[in-house]
Amino acid sequence: MPDYQTLIDAPTWAFIEKTNASYPENTATLSIAEQRAIYDRMCAAFDTPYPPGVTSHDQPIAGVPCRIYPGAQPTVLYLHGGGYVVGGLHSHDGICADIRGATGLTVVSADYRLSPEHKHPAAFDDACAVARALAAKGPLILVGDSAGGNLAAAACHALRRENLPIKGQVLIYPGLGGDVNTGSALTHAHAPMLTRDDILFYKDIRHSGPAPEGDPTVSPLRDDDFTGLPMTLAIAAECDPLADDAAAYAAKITAAGGRAQALVDEGLVHGHLRARHSDPRAAASFARITAAITAFAEGRWPY
Repeated sequence: MPDYQTLIDAPTWAFIEKTNASYPENTATLSIAEQRAIYDRMCAAFDTPYPPGVTSHDQPIAGVPCRIYPGAQPTVLYLHGGGYVVGGLHSHDGICADIRGATGLTVVSADYRLSPEHKHPAAFDDACAVARALAAKGPLILVGDSAGGNLAAAACHALRRENLPIKGQVLIYPGLGGDVNTGSALTHAHAPMLTRDDILFYKDIRHSGPAPEGDPTVSPLRDDDFTGLPMTLAIAAECDPLADDAAAYAAKITAAGGRAQALVDEGLVHGHLRARHSDPRAAASFARITAAITAFAEGRWPY
């Protein structure tokens, strides 16, 4: 097992401890509604006021509840994390406001349907519907963290033949359907913030039974075609059982002739976006994310 006391620095440990303090010991036994409320409160504990000049309003797009942070074009479609079970417009409000503040671009956060009430492909369908509606009005960049990174990639795979103006995708510690029996999934099986057992739970909760194998709408890494995808940045946290997915995904796009890069944020953990105001390493990661979004908006590669 990795020596997390050495790999993870004091500011990141402070973030981990503050996160863990939000969760009662019996969280797993509580109802889904109670778990969602706990998650939202935890996320809110890390938020700061909107950057100057940033505003937001709620408005449905393609029938999906969304929060819009008006700015310049292209539009950034943000798909939140939370294991397809928790999270929504409030949990990632500060992150989206800060992306708008750092890039100046319009950001749209989609409140896609959650499991277990809404099985796959509900969340995927919502992501695609919002992406289509936004892309019909102008260029688009897809951004997502964790489960949202999966949805962003899956949407890009599904929509690439529709000639939509999708200029890039930024995937932040995404779970893309990599092998859970090798590599980082075992090395970091007991990492702080996310464990292999957590991944196995979230893997199947979207489905009425085991997750299907080889379905790119569920596991983009299992697709057999990686051509035609937009410029891609996939960012992994070093101390995360999902870490290998980012590199594997970028490598498949590159091998297919596309433009993709994977980065590993050393010493960081799953969910570190919430530490962007308190942890220098997380702040640097967030700066790389917003720099990539800006570059993709301008059509620049390498970013």
